[in-house]
Amino acid sequence: RQKRIYQESDRVWALPLPDSAALQPLALKIQAALDSGRLDRTQKWSQALLHAITLQLGIRPIRLELLDVRPSNSKMELHGLYYPTEGRTLPRMKLWMRTAKRRQVVAFKTFLRTLLHEVCHHLDYECLKLKDSFHTEGFLRRESSLVQQILPPVVPISHSRRAKAHLNKMPTTKAV
Repeated sequence: RQKRIYQESDRVWALPLPDSAALQPLALKIQAALDSGRLDRTQKWSQALLHAITLQLGIRPIRLELLDVRPSNSKMELHGLYYPTEGRTLPRMKLWMRTAKRRQVVAFKTFLRTLLHEVCHHLDYECLKLKDSFHTEGFLRRESSLVQQILPPVVPISHSRRAKAHLNKMPTTKAV
């Protein structure tokens, strides 16, 4: 049974979104919220993106619980979790927005990829009707496909913490 589910998952490499361009502004809102370091704003815009994705695909929504610092131990650091439906409750997702060791806000692309990774688990159950969700090559390709569809073509430099830090370290030159 597990092998059959694994093979079914591996066969599907993409799940096209009907209107991915409509989701890109929400991704930018998430980026701005992360840059502000505000958990409440990041929760709001991440939940909005999840709602928009599930609405476009005509599937049940996911309830997001955004937490601050990632749990970790000496071997690993947890990024996100997906909980399929239990009874009548909505499927749930847990994400963390700060790293475990340095307690820094997670980089935007890392956060978005983690969010969409957990969405892929939801899509395995809701769209593909799989009985389980495995990290197959197909799963990872579906995740990458979602990221490419939702990530704005050019992430504005003004919103990137790393770009700002890099620009601040660059030497200035005087015009002659």
